[in-house]
Amino acid sequence: MRICITGASCAGVTTLGQNLAAQLGLRHADVDDYFWIPTDPPFTTKRPVSERVPLIQQALGEDDWILTGSCMGWGDALLTQLDLIVLVVTDTPVRLERLAAREKARFGDRIARGGDMHEIHTGFMEWASQYDNPTFSGRNRAWHEQWLSRQTSPVMRIDGTISTESMTLDVIRGLS
Repeated sequence: MRICITGASCAGVTTLGQNLAAQLGLRHADVDDYFWIPTDPPFTTKRPVSERVPLIQQALGEDDWILTGSCMGWGDALLTQLDLIVLVVTDTPVRLERLAAREKARFGDRIARGGDMHEIHTGFMEWASQYDNPTFSGRNRAWHEQWLSRQTSPVMRIDGTISTESMTLDVIRGLS
């Protein structure tokens, strides 16, 4: 069984993937762990595509797995023979609130005005706020919907505001 879970930043994609992987006993990889080269401050240097895909393939192996995140346009080799694609849909105000809390918990004062990550943080918040704008040049809902319309694997849309346990059960039921 191979499952791809995608959606906007802080929609609940990674959390769902982690919980689903634990429930089903599957390997899990998150695209962001391979998209970015580890740096301090983080999330400043993209890993070349030629390195990302092989690293993710190595992490997932040949058997059943769950991949979370978005690799549209560069990760097609990862997304063949999927049993299910899940789009986690969460309203932007909820996502931005989650994102602000997550970034504060991860980086503390580094993202505050005057901190070494303040500009990175504000840029990321602005980028994440544009997901519902179909003319935004970054990842957006329209791109996801277009990509989903071209997939041959079953697609499930799930509400990212329900509990993680409920989302996990909904996906498990959807696999049956």
